Amino acid sequence: QVQLVESGGGLVQAGGSLRLSCVASGFTFGTKIMGWFRQAPGKEREFVAAISWIGSSTYYTDSVKGRFTISRDNAKNTVYLEMNSLEPEDTAIYYCARNAGGKFTTTPHHYDYWGQGTQVTVSS
Repeated sequence: QVQLVESGGGLVQAGGSLRLSCVASGFTFGTKIMGWFRQAPGKEREFVAAISWIGSSTYYTDSVKGRFTISRDNAKNTVYLEMNSLEPEDTAIYYCARNAGGKFTTTPHHYDYWGQGTQVTVSS
């Protein structure tokens, strides 16, 4: 069955960096758009970034542009989120998700499989 397993979260000071990884299994990874979302306490889940099948196109929410980079390695069935210049406002649980269709979308219900999430905490 489809599985997405995130790792790489942790506690970091403001201005620091983290690299999240998401290993996928149970489907042909290189045929799916993949995305990262995050959810802070008391807030709705929000889109962070997405990447096309072969990584040629990426899309970011405005608040992370220039600081976060999404990438993928289809040979390893893995999607990454490199996060630099982290801010306390980036504190959240970060989720990897598989896009259900073939178009970039920022809406969570357009993603059909989700990982368990990895906690990112940025201290000021």
